Amino acid sequence: MNNVKVFALMAGLTALLGALGQLFGGQSGLVLMIGFSALMNFVMYFASSSMVLRAYGAQVVDARQAPELYAMVDRLRQRAGLPMPTVAIAPHAQPNAFATGRNPEHAVVCVTEGIMSLVSRDELEGVIAHELAHIKNRDMLLQTIAATMAGAISNIAQFGFFFGGRSDDDEGSNPLVAIAMLVLAPLAAMIIQMAISRQREFKADAVGAEISGRPLSLANALLKLDAGAHRIPMRVAPAVAPLAQVNPLPLSGGGIAKLFSTHPPTAERVAALQAIAGGVKA
Repeated sequence: MNNVKVFALMAGLTALLGALGQLFGGQSGLVLMIGFSALMNFVMYFASSSMVLRAYGAQVVDARQAPELYAMVDRLRQRAGLPMPTVAIAPHAQPNAFATGRNPEHAVVCVTEGIMSLVSRDELEGVIAHELAHIKNRDMLLQTIAATMAGAISNIAQFGFFFGGRSDDDEGSNPLVAIAMLVLAPLAAMIIQMAISRQREFKADAVGAEISGRPLSLANALLKLDAGAHRIPMRVAPAVAPLAQVNPLPLSGGGIAKLFSTHPPTAERVAALQAIAGGVKA
């Protein structure tokens, strides 16, 4: 069901991109803006791991420097059928973790110092399994594609507004429509992109629970991480915050604010994991 929802959301992004491209730029404008957005995200995709580690101030560690953590990651990645990722520790008091890298062969699993002093061993296994699930599910690739499409939508909307919105037949678009699309199209694309991100978190929770065999340990860890994120601030760029297991820059309030959240509400994630532990399809 999660994959079906993501497919539907990606189809929505594709439809919005196609409609906007035809409205403002015709086929040539559509291809140009997709190419421009793809180029930007292509660079980010291949440079992501080193950039993210720098953004979090993380340091790579080996089996000698962090033997228990390294052995835990090694054991769990074997269960997941993955190559050994790079292991790193970020010097933050806030309990959190993230994974990055363009594919399983170039993946990184990072935990903060705060999480290692807060959660139990079983809970830490659940957290690491969740991050390995992101790698196994190739979520970095999916998020890059979604970001490329969302970026193209924003670029086309701006291009159409500022350069007259000419289509292939040289007929100008309605200026009121152009203004509306300048505002609404990027907003809609962002909402869809965030929805895809939330669905992948649910998927990573489910696959992570399968890898570790301890869905309730992951659920308990999420509650601790969420409380820690609200209690202990973390200075990190908003651009890399979505990679963390719980949002290190938590949003306040619900309702409309939830539409712009990269992570599902922790209570919903915990409920899904509890359902998995009870043998109920989440």
